[in-house]
Amino acid sequence: MKLTILIHCADGVGIISAVTNFLHVKGGNIIYLDQHVDLETGVFFMRLESEFQTDISLKNLKKGFQNDLASPYQMKWSMHMAGIRLKMALFVSKYNHCLYDLLSRYNSGELNVEIPFIISNHKDLEYIADQFAIPFHCIAVTKTTKDKAEKEQLKLLKEKAVDFIVLARYMQIISPDLISVYPNKIINIHHSFLPAFAGARPYHAAYERGVKIIGATSHYVTEELDAGPIIDQDVTTVSHSHSIQDFITKGRDLEKIVLSRAVKLHLERKTMVYNNKTVIFT
Repeated sequence: MKLTILIHCADGVGIISAVTNFLHVKGGNIIYLDQHVDLETGVFFMRLESEFQTDISLKNLKKGFQNDLASPYQMKWSMHMAGIRLKMALFVSKYNHCLYDLLSRYNSGELNVEIPFIISNHKDLEYIADQFAIPFHCIAVTKTTKDKAEKEQLKLLKEKAVDFIVLARYMQIISPDLISVYPNKIINIHHSFLPAFAGARPYHAAYERGVKIIGATSHYVTEELDAGPIIDQDVTTVSHSHSIQDFITKGRDLEKIVLSRAVKLHLERKTMVYNNKTVIFT
């Protein structure tokens, strides 16, 4: 059995020793360990992986961890068994580049995840879902039907026991109700011009200003629009010689790469959120 453990708590002496000794006594062999201390806040973060050669009760291990370590150190922690595939729902609108990229990586085995369905507010991309044999649900969203549409979305998410959501260019604002059900479990992607070039035509606005770099940002969704904890970012250079279409092409390439990296980090339990920031373990 292989486990990944994520921990954060107030920094103090002996935390690493206490955790590693606990796992050693329980028969665990630590195969990965990384830690970080935020000196500004005095908070300790740790991610470790441990293998157990003999059968061990996960329930008893968690109970012992809580009693022997989490309570004395006032830890916030989670423990995850390897080999369990998370369920990821994809939300899309009309842009297909991020959807194609994620489904291609999923189809090739690069993303160790289940995709029970794709949700869209338009029918335009249903043909892609058909290509990959994934159920497609078109749930139209208007100002008058938004609440009803989200209830329908939540019903599907609960029925399929979805673990997290990826907004693969879903052009709708997620309500606080849905966010509260999936805190730090909804991943979004957008161009990195925000807030300087907000709106429907950011690449055109950036082109007119003569920007020298463009980029993409993937983050967890919070109630504050496009201001959630950042998971991954990247940039590329542009110049006066590039056309608007060049901007769009380069931007969409970055969006695909950055979103897929963010999804992989989430799947591999390498992200920890604290105070609207993330600690990313490599």
